[in-house]
Amino acid sequence: MKENLKKIKVDDNLGIILSDGCRLSARTWMPENAYDSPVPVILEYLPYRKRDGTIARDELTHPYFAKNGYASVRVDIRGNGDSQGTMADEYTPQELSDAVEVINWLAKQPWCSGTVGMMGISWGGFNALQVAALQPKPLKAIITLCSTVDRYADDIHYKGGCLLNENLGWGSTMWAYSSRPPDPDLVGDSWRDMWRERLEAEPFLPIEWLKHQRRDDYWKHGSVCEDYSKIKAATLAIGGWGDAYKNTVSHLVENLSCPVKGIVGPWVHKYPHFAVPGPRIDFLHEALRWWDRWLKNKNTGVEDDPAYTVYLMDGVKPKTSYKYRNGQWISFQDWPKQSSNKTLYLNDKSELAEEKTNINKMISSPQTCGLDSGEYCAIWLGPELPGDQRIDDAQSACFTTGELSNQLDIVGAPKVKLKLKSSTCTAQIAVRLNHIHPDGASTRITYGVFNLGHVDGHDTPRRLQKGETISIVFDLDQIAYRIFKGHKIRLSISNSYWPLLWPTPDKSEIEIVEGSIEIPVINGSIENTRNFLPEKTDEPWKTETLREASNSRKITRDIGSDGSILEIIDDFGLVRDLKHDLEIGSIAREWWSIHPDDPLSAEGKTHWTEERSRGAWKTRTETYAKMNSDAENFYIYAKLEAYENEILFFEKEISETISRDSH
Repeated sequence: MKENLKKIKVDDNLGIILSDGCRLSARTWMPENAYDSPVPVILEYLPYRKRDGTIARDELTHPYFAKNGYASVRVDIRGNGDSQGTMADEYTPQELSDAVEVINWLAKQPWCSGTVGMMGISWGGFNALQVAALQPKPLKAIITLCSTVDRYADDIHYKGGCLLNENLGWGSTMWAYSSRPPDPDLVGDSWRDMWRERLEAEPFLPIEWLKHQRRDDYWKHGSVCEDYSKIKAATLAIGGWGDAYKNTVSHLVENLSCPVKGIVGPWVHKYPHFAVPGPRIDFLHEALRWWDRWLKNKNTGVEDDPAYTVYLMDGVKPKTSYKYRNGQWISFQDWPKQSSNKTLYLNDKSELAEEKTNINKMISSPQTCGLDSGEYCAIWLGPELPGDQRIDDAQSACFTTGELSNQLDIVGAPKVKLKLKSSTCTAQIAVRLNHIHPDGASTRITYGVFNLGHVDGHDTPRRLQKGETISIVFDLDQIAYRIFKGHKIRLSISNSYWPLLWPTPDKSEIEIVEGSIEIPVINGSIENTRNFLPEKTDEPWKTETLREASNSRKITRDIGSDGSILEIIDDFGLVRDLKHDLEIGSIAREWWSIHPDDPLSAEGKTHWTEERSRGAWKTRTETYAKMNSDAENFYIYAKLEAYENEILFFEKEISETISRDSH
């Protein structure tokens, strides 16, 4: 059936003046006749810059909504892109208050029908949930992708109470992103003053995040799990098994009382109409069904959709990237009650068995265990997924089943229960559930980590007593994964996981006294299937490539010192926008080094280059960061250099010492 698409108009720099006089810059797509026939608004509200940051994905998405009778509005958050002001942190009360003002302003425009939806992935998915919890009256529906309900437990800072190296990695990314100047083509002669104001105010955010090592009020702010009932807007939640944010969709479906539906595919941290691995889906169609129902009150059938739909992936050999994952879509109306648990116990024979027995098994992993963990958050489309786990398994305590007599369909979050003794006062563990193939290849199905100093809760960490026996219970990440008959399952436990986790100060030995895993499984044949239309996008961004993109990930081991370095270089290339001639280039570099016998040898370093130019106007920023630690403190250093026409325009350095709090 041919779509009856509307002619649209685009405004690259719509000004939204906030109550304190700060001007936010928005890019809008809307039907040409919107002033005569007002339409609902779909808002995406981000710090990632609409003109040169998210433009590639914006072009694939926002025009489609406008052609189907919406005003699609992409706003640069205060202090970013072409908006005025400065930004102090992520998800601040100021950011959320501004969003509420923006929504109320949009609802009052003559081209708006008075109803607003909010959409976003990652940062935009986070703040869509957080703004919905503030209940601005015009906001009737949201679509949140690759987001979190708990900023402490399920973001890029901490996991299981352990410090994620992504805290430094993504913080360095924001250090680079926030250093870029506004575009003179839009803001005029004020661009240089705006740029200097930002550079002077720009914080190095990992310092602030590292000052909150326990789950305190800082993290509770913006964590919608504190009170799910505050969200009244109809919520469509979408995620991917290749993403870091695997748990959110299940949590929202299980806990929201407003209309809510969830979809999880095999994807990395991308919108599902252009994500990898396939199969992709027609996200634009699914989103339009959602908007039409809740913003236009059309009967689109979304209320009859299954509550929770996931892609059950066939178990395959480990690869660091996949173009496509075989499997099937399965659906649940009463999630999570439709799954049951299969309990397996750890025993002294290194088996994962159905009988509970006594156990006495030691864990003493080198600090390099985890080099095949992949990126914490796969996002750049390179070789970022976990590789073959056999080397990491050899450095872990492993417990393996015999060959399965029937296929096993795992859907949900496996729960691990362990009784442990640590030889040191600080310790952490990583637990991986692996699929063992007949030839011995080991694929990571899912994983979880836990800081043993958080045995009494993430808000009340403490030092362990040497030899103290503790009991912990925690979930591995949600997953949907099929293991075939004749294959095996392995539970692999290590007390280091580098470079995903920053190590605790002590090189510990941990004794496993008792352990089990409850694996959520779907029994019998699966009848609840759902089909999606194949993906489509709007017209892609038109650019000229001036430097090709490339990426590399290399692990180097120095035979003399026995130290290892992971080097990551992502050159995102250099392109020229064919509409407004802005030239856009970025290069990211990271180095993670450690010695297998010394947790205090850990070091992370980053270096970003950002280029923006047009004709005679040329700017470049170089941002650097470094982190190391001793037994008592973390040491962080960051440097920023900004150049105009290759002349140093601004520079600053930041360094701080931060006490370790059970990390």
